[in-house]
Amino acid sequence: MKNRIFSGMRPTGSLHIGHLSVLQNWVALQDEYECYFGIVDWHALTTGYEDKLDLKELIREIALDWLSVGIDPQKSAVFCQSQVKEHAELHLLFSMFTPLSWLERVPTYKDQVLQLGQEGKDLHTYGFLGYPLLQAADILVYKASAVPVGEDQIPHIELCREIARRFNHLYQNVFPEPQSLIGKVPLLPGVDGRKMSKSYNNAISLTASTDEIGFKVRQMITDPQRIRKDDPGHPEVCVVAKFHKIYTSDVGKIEQECAGGKSGCVACKKYLAENIDKVLTPYRERRKFWETEGKLEQVLTEGAQRARETAAKTMGEVRKAMGI
Repeated sequence: MKNRIFSGMRPTGSLHIGHLSVLQNWVALQDEYECYFGIVDWHALTTGYEDKLDLKELIREIALDWLSVGIDPQKSAVFCQSQVKEHAELHLLFSMFTPLSWLERVPTYKDQVLQLGQEGKDLHTYGFLGYPLLQAADILVYKASAVPVGEDQIPHIELCREIARRFNHLYQNVFPEPQSLIGKVPLLPGVDGRKMSKSYNNAISLTASTDEIGFKVRQMITDPQRIRKDDPGHPEVCVVAKFHKIYTSDVGKIEQECAGGKSGCVACKKYLAENIDKVLTPYRERRKFWETEGKLEQVLTEGAQRARETAAKTMGEVRKAMGI
């Protein structure tokens, strides 16, 4: 049998090309692992409980993004977290023996309480304090042996491993201790040089048309010291150059021409837009297939059923171990 992985994303907005490397990693893992990919809508409420989120639409959009990039429902269970109630039950049981200090020491907790508090959000709630514990339940309810994450999520996986060890020590040896699968995730800036974010209107959506891609790329910040076309450029300070490193095969040539003043920014941006469009075009076409009436709903229904079957087996072992 293949080892299992679980990973998920919060449905908080449309995905952009900054998410693409993560999804491409998921696609590659499908042939090696038994995969469970969850749209974790309960997690969206930990910071958005006051925002009146249209979760049904947000779930639909993120699911379409996943399928368009190549997540295959024949290989992987694609489902919505709230449709698998075992996540909530395991989270509750974990909360009975998890020390508060374990949750309070998670690095992102204090940082986000401070950062989002400055934006007017009150995150002094159990839901936010306990979200790493719900995350542990998300992972362990499938007995995942590995979790694909970025480096910023490693403390969460370490907490998950501690929860598994504590349960196994207190009751019976039910859970594996999942490993972190660290993917190489390039940090792409937004077109204005800031962090790429839909809220900043500086992102290129996975659904962007050819015209939209061209428009966004033309907005990208280039070398401020380069005034004329034949002025020597400095690719290391240029946003366009950062994108070329990912989307252009002959990036070395592009950088040499820029540094030698042999190509202008207009032509450089046009070439980048063409390369990004080549990547996104098949995703747009695949998305049209999944937008056909009933197809997406079927994927999520079947994915939830498959996830529930696995989660129910785990919870049977958990209840037996705890004497419930």
